[in-house]
Amino acid sequence: MNLKNLKFLAVIFFAVLVQLNASAQNPDLFPDGTPIPDWFRQIDKPDISRLGQNYRITDHGVANDSTVIQTEKIQAVIDNAHQGGGGVVVIPAGTYLSGSLFFKPGTHLHLEEGAILKGSDDISNFPVVMTRIEGQTLKYFAALINADNVDGFTISGNGIIDGNGLRYWKAFWLRRDWNPACTNMDEQRPRLVYISNSKDVTISGVYLQNSPFWTTHLYKCENVKLLDLHILSPEKPVKAPSTDAVDIDACTNVLIKNCYMSVNDDAVALKGGKGPTADQDPNNGGNRNIIIEDCVYGFCHGALTLGSESIYNHNIVLRRIQVDHAQRLLWLKMRPDTPQNYEYITVEDITGNASNFIYIQPWTQFFDLKGRTDIPMSYATNVTMRNIEFECTTVFNVSSSDQYVLKDFTFENLNIKATKEPEIHAEYVENFKLDNVTVNGKKIY
Repeated sequence: MNLKNLKFLAVIFFAVLVQLNASAQNPDLFPDGTPIPDWFRQIDKPDISRLGQNYRITDHGVANDSTVIQTEKIQAVIDNAHQGGGGVVVIPAGTYLSGSLFFKPGTHLHLEEGAILKGSDDISNFPVVMTRIEGQTLKYFAALINADNVDGFTISGNGIIDGNGLRYWKAFWLRRDWNPACTNMDEQRPRLVYISNSKDVTISGVYLQNSPFWTTHLYKCENVKLLDLHILSPEKPVKAPSTDAVDIDACTNVLIKNCYMSVNDDAVALKGGKGPTADQDPNNGGNRNIIIEDCVYGFCHGALTLGSESIYNHNIVLRRIQVDHAQRLLWLKMRPDTPQNYEYITVEDITGNASNFIYIQPWTQFFDLKGRTDIPMSYATNVTMRNIEFECTTVFNVSSSDQYVLKDFTFENLNIKATKEPEIHAEYVENFKLDNVTVNGKKIY
């Protein structure tokens, strides 16, 4: 081996040592200090050539027609793929109108460039099934795309799944005008995508837009990746009510990466159950190991929201995010009729703007103790916000309460401009650590 090669190997060896040393000093850890598994760094998109036979719907009697409901024909393609041992249902360029579709084990969905799978705006095309909605397990309308107990399920491609929600949105606001007390479920609306009781799920590349209700709902799933998605619903001229981009409901290991989200409600909301005995119901559960990273946000009510139907969240990370025109960066909904425990939450490396930097208030919409005489205590602990350049109206929109405990908060390396309320109310938090915090050009801690 000549001297030149030896020098090259020495340089490589030194570089590896530096990288290993850096990793040892700054390991990628969850907020509770446990290592983040490599699974969260593996972001390959599905390769449909490896997922079995492709079933192109137009080869099986489905027409490129945006005016005719073709639910039964598309469902037949899904069923054929399942019965044939599995495969990919391929939507080619064109617009295809459908009601609820139910994917089976071994089946996948792929939308080619120019493909639009469009939901019916007639609720009768969405059957009532036993499902999960708003922290409850009950009978409600199926989503447009449904996958229950479908391990390895994938949705991929560059096409569009469009909920066609305008008619539903108008009907909701008309009902709310007539009856201000009506709930989200009183006006009959389907979700766009509902995946439940499934492992190793990937949704990548597609546009998910104009959902009548929640856009992407994950329930009791493990190992889910949402990659390179565009999730959209309008705030005007007609507001799309309750069109959360992603609702994570009693799930473990969820990665949301390189996505754009702009919706007329929460971007990412953590669910899990509600009510005074919610923590005793086996249908409910906590969320663990959730990472949202490298995403861009347009308008939304909350960039990251815990609640309003949520009992336990552990190891929640929001990082490397750009936010524009959100109402709240971090929103902790403290529901006084539900025992809640939100712990080990980190929000870091954020730029942008929102009306509120952090928002913690009691959430009393449709409050119901169901006969319980005392109010269950809730907790938010080990919350860290660091390395953030941000503009807002209010920095710390929080109130003291005998209904919840706030403890072990850390604000570190923050540079914030606040146009109205710059105060950080440290007195509301037990053990509040502040380090290098600047508000409106003044270093306050």
